[in-house]
Amino acid sequence: MKTPASRNRFSLRRKVAAGLLLLVVAYVAYGYFVGMAFTAGIPTSDMDWNGDGVVTGNEVAQAWHAVVVKKTVEGQRECKAFSWRRSGESIRVDCRTTMQP
Repeated sequence: MKTPASRNRFSLRRKVAAGLLLLVVAYVAYGYFVGMAFTAGIPTSDMDWNGDGVVTGNEVAQAWHAVVVKKTVEGQRECKAFSWRRSGESIRVDCRTTMQP
């Protein structure tokens, strides 16, 4: 007769789900650390990396692995410089001026 303490506390399904959740959280933390575009808070409609005016699913996927963003602030001017992660080649720079009280 098995005692309740000898039973696995978590089923295999729960262990797999917890492992997948941990992997997703770790990848999002890594993406934030290296500055990937999906962590920059830009809308999907602005992910037109090739400049043809149409955002494809491939371009959205590139925001998750291939495009990085560097944010700079100079006074009231805030800029986001988008570039390819491997080559460092610039894609575009978006700047805006903010008014602070």
